[in-house]
Amino acid sequence: MGTPETSREPCPDRILDDIGGAFGMGAVGGSAFHFLKGLYNSPKGARLLGASQAVRLNAPRVGGSFAVWGGLFSTFDCTMVYLRQKEDPWNSIVAGAATGGFLSMRQGFASSARAAAFGGVLLALIEGAGIMLNKFLSAQQQMPVMMDEPLPGYPPNGLPGQPVPPPSPPSDSAPKSWLGWFGEGNKKEEPVSGGGGSETKILESFDAPPVPNFEYK
Repeated sequence: MGTPETSREPCPDRILDDIGGAFGMGAVGGSAFHFLKGLYNSPKGARLLGASQAVRLNAPRVGGSFAVWGGLFSTFDCTMVYLRQKEDPWNSIVAGAATGGFLSMRQGFASSARAAAFGGVLLALIEGAGIMLNKFLSAQQQMPVMMDEPLPGYPPNGLPGQPVPPPSPPSDSAPKSWLGWFGEGNKKEEPVSGGGGSETKILESFDAPPVPNFEYK
């Protein structure tokens, strides 16, 4: 998973991309805000007309303000990338501070310094949240699947302290397979008396079926 710095457009194209994205965001958000505001402030009977007029007058202005902020931010960000020759969150933090200070420069040095500090802190919070989210998602993707394996000396489905049951001996009354019709079905057990005790002798016989004759008579 790429970081927000590596997944963005390269620097010459990043400025135009951010300008367009910021304008669209400002236009959509400003339209929703001013539509509701015009709908609330318009008189009865002309609420829809007043809301549409408020959107038409104010939405382009909000979108343009967002586009200016996005263009300056991307320009300062690309400048930091060119000067430092690497992509990291510090570029965005410095670009946010420079953008805030530059837009408030006409209001005096104190106001520009406050806006720069606010922009730097805001971008630092955004970058920190993005890094934490990327680490959380990467840790979830790399988490191995845990398999429950029984410990030695413990039954697979039992509790600690319970003895392991011995394996059951194979049963003689198990159903025979279909091969028993040929070989195993003809096994006969005959008791043979001996000096030391009774023994069982298994006589195996296999009667081969006659070979069919396919000659035409």
